[in-house]
Amino acid sequence: MWGRVANWWTEWEQELLAVLKTPGLADQAPAGWRRAMACKAAKLSHIERQEVYRISVTYRGWALVRLLAKLCLVFSVFGALVKMAFLPKLSMLGAVVAANGVGLGVLTALVGIWFNHEKYSLRGGKLLANTILLGMLGGLFGSVVAMIFRGGSWARLLESAPRVLMLSGFGVLVLVVLPGFVLATVRNRHYALLALKLEQDAEQARLARELSETQLRLLRAQIEPHFLFNTLGAVQQLAEQGAPRAAELTAHLIDFLRASMSDMRCEQVSLATEFGLVESYLAVMQIRMGERLRFRIDLPTSLAATRIPSMLVLTLAENAIKHGIEPSLRGGEITVTAQEDANHIRIAVHDSGVGMSDTPGNGTGLENVRSRLRLAYGESASLALSEAEPGLLAELLIPRKDAQ
Repeated sequence: MWGRVANWWTEWEQELLAVLKTPGLADQAPAGWRRAMACKAAKLSHIERQEVYRISVTYRGWALVRLLAKLCLVFSVFGALVKMAFLPKLSMLGAVVAANGVGLGVLTALVGIWFNHEKYSLRGGKLLANTILLGMLGGLFGSVVAMIFRGGSWARLLESAPRVLMLSGFGVLVLVVLPGFVLATVRNRHYALLALKLEQDAEQARLARELSETQLRLLRAQIEPHFLFNTLGAVQQLAEQGAPRAAELTAHLIDFLRASMSDMRCEQVSLATEFGLVESYLAVMQIRMGERLRFRIDLPTSLAATRIPSMLVLTLAENAIKHGIEPSLRGGEITVTAQEDANHIRIAVHDSGVGMSDTPGNGTGLENVRSRLRLAYGESASLALSEAEPGLLAELLIPRKDAQ
């Protein structure tokens, strides 16, 4: 039996926590009081759901039982002390039961006020009168029950009724009403500060996002003319030399410029588009450099549709040409590949040129790549340079979309 009760309690706790985190799950709760409780939790404000969730996680399972046991122990000790000091004729059991009843009742009332603070602030006078009236009726009801069990008379009850009503009303005023309104006032101020903080955080996030987008546009604006002027420089050089492959170069150049101009307007492109742009660029440079440049591009079909910030790989390919292949008397080969693992996609640009010792690793192009990675992925993406023997290996590590 206790096992079934424990399982039921655990299931209800998990259900309530899920609703507090995702209010839309309230309609999936079992019909009856559980769905009513779930719907009530879903209607709480975002701040209140966060607080209830935190409290529920802190005091879930046996933690709540231990807390209630500690509170009952404190109430019992208080009741025993009151009995010995002021009510010697009252039985110890009666004093302990009464103290726990009053203590738990006051605690429940204060918790209710904490999560219904707006209602208590807006309807203060009416709630004050109703609470005191209920307290007085409760005191009178307790006197009737005591009279029945003790065999007293109605005449004596009527005689003591004014005193009972006065003490009950005063007790409710001191123990519930005044602390409740103080608590509601503090809670209102606390809630207003939290709401203001959330609003400020949202505004800061919006400004940070706008700043990141502006920085991204500026970084891309620095990169794009760099590519264009380098390519036009290659065309000029071939024209001056009267290269016989001018027509082929022009065709590749048109492909490259058409693709690059299109990509300049896009924040992100597919790997297939980016690798196509890199291939057009390397084809142009191969005509310019002749047999000193060879290249190979390998993109798995499964990664063709993966989207990345535009022109990242092209920047690395251009860097490999400028700092790896061109300074080398024998030239070399550039290999551009992509592969994936469980959480990341690894894009590698390897050149068999002069290597890292003669290659500046913190140029404008590489710093722009790193900055764009930070803006697009935060700290979950990186650019790493390493010796490849021969040459240099530049690796982009970006998170897979389904792993973010």
